[in-house]
Amino acid sequence: MLSYKAVYVIVLREFKRFFRQKGRLVVTMARPLIWLFIVGSGFTKLIDANTGERYIQFILPGIVGMTILFSSVFSTISVVWDREFGFLREMLVSPVSRVTIVFGKLISGTTLSVLQGAALLFVAPFLGLSLGLDGVIYMIALMFLVALSITAMGLFVASFLSSLEGFNVIMNFIVLPMFFLSGALYPVGSLPTVIRMFTYINPLCYGVDSFKHILLPGGGRLVAEFPMYVDIMFVAVFSVVFTFLSALVFERKK
Repeated sequence: MLSYKAVYVIVLREFKRFFRQKGRLVVTMARPLIWLFIVGSGFTKLIDANTGERYIQFILPGIVGMTILFSSVFSTISVVWDREFGFLREMLVSPVSRVTIVFGKLISGTTLSVLQGAALLFVAPFLGLSLGLDGVIYMIALMFLVALSITAMGLFVASFLSSLEGFNVIMNFIVLPMFFLSGALYPVGSLPTVIRMFTYINPLCYGVDSFKHILLPGGGRLVAEFPMYVDIMFVAVFSVVFTFLSALVFERKK
């Protein structure tokens, strides 16, 4: 049975842990801005001018996706950290259900990722992108869905790992291909056919694509790879599947 009070305690603990790590806060905010303004400015002429977007505009949805990807995946490092220091065992033997622990971790990781991704929306007007109130609401809803899917995947993977070193190696092996195969820096259609096949199972690819529909001029029709409903359906199904798998793994943990 789900305990909302226990979920609240887990979420509050994760928020306190995040905001007490000043270095993590600085890196979290600096990383996307470096990619956006250095990479974006350096390659601003690579995208065809006929599409109506500048390259720095084109990569903004991808940078939002990158922020959510890194934040969501590395928020699940707390599972490994808690296991190393024995706190996870205390939670597993507590009276609350294992599903409660999963939901607490998912909600905290997802919410923190959305907050970090949403901060980048303040940059959009400086890039010449108009984003009204409805656009902000749509983006937050999409970011929540994408962050939930990646946090659930990260939680599932982290549940099998027992050391911080192993977590960093495995997650970097997963995160970097996900980012480069997401269409964040270049259109997915420009990739070779064999490599492009991997993008079709990448939730971040559909997440970034949905952001393009909202952030880019004309609904991103010239650069979006899939219809919006396809993006939403894939990410939603991915979220449900990995949330279920994460809950299943935690239920069997001893």
